[in-house]
Amino acid sequence: MRILLPFILLLFTIISCKDEDDNIAPRENDFEIEDFIWEGLNTFYYWQNSVPDLADNRFDSQKSYASFLSQFNANHELLFESLLSDKDRFSWIMSDYTELQKQLSRVSTTSGMMIGLGRIGNSNDLFAFVRYVLPNSDAAAKKIERGNLFLSINNEQLTIDNYRELLSSDVGSFSIQLAQINGQTITPTGVSVDLVKAEIQENPIHIHKIIELNNTRIGYLMYNGFVADFDDQLKSAFAEFQTQGVDHLIVDLRYNRGGRTSSAIKLASMITGQFSGEVFAQTQHNDKLSSYNENYLFEAIAVQLKMDRLYVISSADTASASELLINGLSPYIDVILIGDDTTGKNVGSYSIYDWIDNEGNVNPRHTWAMQPITLKIANSEGFADFESGLQADHSLQEDFTNLGTLGEIDEPLLEKTLEVMGILPAKSEKNQLSLLENRFEKMPSLQDAIMHTEIPAKMRRIPQVKDFARE
Repeated sequence: MRILLPFILLLFTIISCKDEDDNIAPRENDFEIEDFIWEGLNTFYYWQNSVPDLADNRFDSQKSYASFLSQFNANHELLFESLLSDKDRFSWIMSDYTELQKQLSRVSTTSGMMIGLGRIGNSNDLFAFVRYVLPNSDAAAKKIERGNLFLSINNEQLTIDNYRELLSSDVGSFSIQLAQINGQTITPTGVSVDLVKAEIQENPIHIHKIIELNNTRIGYLMYNGFVADFDDQLKSAFAEFQTQGVDHLIVDLRYNRGGRTSSAIKLASMITGQFSGEVFAQTQHNDKLSSYNENYLFEAIAVQLKMDRLYVISSADTASASELLINGLSPYIDVILIGDDTTGKNVGSYSIYDWIDNEGNVNPRHTWAMQPITLKIANSEGFADFESGLQADHSLQEDFTNLGTLGEIDEPLLEKTLEVMGILPAKSEKNQLSLLENRFEKMPSLQDAIMHTEIPAKMRRIPQVKDFARE
């Protein structure tokens, strides 16, 4: 019997082997990747008991099992998707787990533009706007800036149908055709910028600074991903906040789609410090694995701000580990959200590879991996029901026509936060959508929402068992 050994990210890998003789009836051993997908989901998938094709007694023999797998004709994505619950918005599969590892470490081949998309009226045409630019990237060298707009790539208009292909192309260089707001429309400027992609690891600590206003010191952190590689730098930023004696803390998570739960726990522990050893969050697995539920505890870290209130800048792109941070802290301190309601990803998953032994060696015949949702994560009070998002206490949506400069006190969302804090005088209530709001519809985030959790070591040797005996 093959043993599946999950790993600590949020992913699963599988193996594919196809019978070369079409005249022989399909056998289970002919479908290694398919078998891995089914067995992995049958064991670890959070909604396993609500998917009929994942039931332990779904197949009465190896033959019926192999027949089921064969109908997908080695289309592994199709098999995977067919086994997902209607409730699932976040599970996914990859053919190359090395790319997954890069993604989880925020390594990508990019020009350095981090963008958002909008839809033009009722048409299928889209436009892109630059949210921020990675330092030392080609986009930075070419003077691309936050707030720049473009309508096309390589002179091809962005549309609902082609934007993913144009934005994720493997081609190493491309051009963008800049645009500008002209009355109630967005029109080309006639300027084209050539850009080159390179492999870059983004530092998620985009900005950290101390703002001094009205004899008050405010720590400001713009944190764009929970990445363990940068935990030491995060600790250094908080050490500076601690040394300078900040009175308040603002954590800007508007572009943070999640990441490692271990980094979220460290961040929560440094924001506070007075709760070390207490429950920060608790995992909830499927019924099969309920014995593996565990508590995540606040850590004892020397760097600690002992805040009793936290201000979070949020958006519809604030997801997963970001929401874990907010939800996990809420029973202990006041957490005030300024911006927009969050995504509503209250679930996480393990990265699981197709190990061939107990020493962690990976099957060399394929590089498939999948990231199924495997657990829900609740706070210390058991609350995890925020599928519609965590509601903002003070609503203010970003306006692509008035983005401002990140980290500056007149940037609309930071300015609003300082008003809520009473540091700046309150202005008239507004939601920051411009007069163009009826002409343009904001599109969903281009980035996956991720919460990858270290799988308990004792779960790595769970054998996969079907109700029928192996022949």
